[in-house]
Amino acid sequence: MATIPVALQLYTVRDEAAKDYAGTLDQVAAMGYTGVELAGYGGMSAPDLAAKLRALDVRVAGNHVALKRLETELPQVLEECHILRCEYLVCPVLPAELRTPDGYRSLAESLNTMGAAAQTNTLSLCYHNHAFEWETTIDGMAAYDWLLDHTDPALVRIELDVYWVLKAGKDPADYLRQHAGRVPLVHLKDITTDERQTYAPVGTGSVDFAPIFAATETNTAWYIVEQDQADGSSFDAARTSYANLKAMGKI
Repeated sequence: MATIPVALQLYTVRDEAAKDYAGTLDQVAAMGYTGVELAGYGGMSAPDLAAKLRALDVRVAGNHVALKRLETELPQVLEECHILRCEYLVCPVLPAELRTPDGYRSLAESLNTMGAAAQTNTLSLCYHNHAFEWETTIDGMAAYDWLLDHTDPALVRIELDVYWVLKAGKDPADYLRQHAGRVPLVHLKDITTDERQTYAPVGTGSVDFAPIFAATETNTAWYIVEQDQADGSSFDAARTSYANLKAMGKI
């Protein structure tokens, strides 16, 4: 029996959202997704967006907010999360100019500080990985592993993107097991089986999701479908991922 709810990261359908944000939310809800992960508010105010999502009976699984805004406007961001009834605030990416040992040291300090503020406000801060975190080493460790070791697990949690872990040559199930209890959000993404080895709807590519699901059954709050690019309609890609997860018994 499926117990972990499934959301769609709205970055997946950003092309449609740019044309009609509210209409895109309608479409996502009609697909069956019970949650969305935000990457901006589509020009809506937090109260208006919250009202729209409540009318659709769709929850906010997470809120991606750029590091610069987290560092400079954190009280406002935390208030927006409360308005949106969103428990998980996510730092989505480390800017390219900070992907150095000193940049990661600064990031660790910032995440710990922001995570403490989030916790005080009954929220949780998560960090979302890409593959580049394994390209830099600090004190003989991959930057990702160093970052996890130098942030407080009680304050800084993990949104694990399985696609990017695999692209880095690592096993996402291993990371999920090693950090059990610290990974409330899991990005489900597949990889095409052709020579491109690029983004694919969940269940259509080469990713073995069985060990990933096994490692997340008791510790994960949300599965979040994301597809950074689609060959055709982004709506169709999101529908395919949903249908395949349903066929897998996860919905």
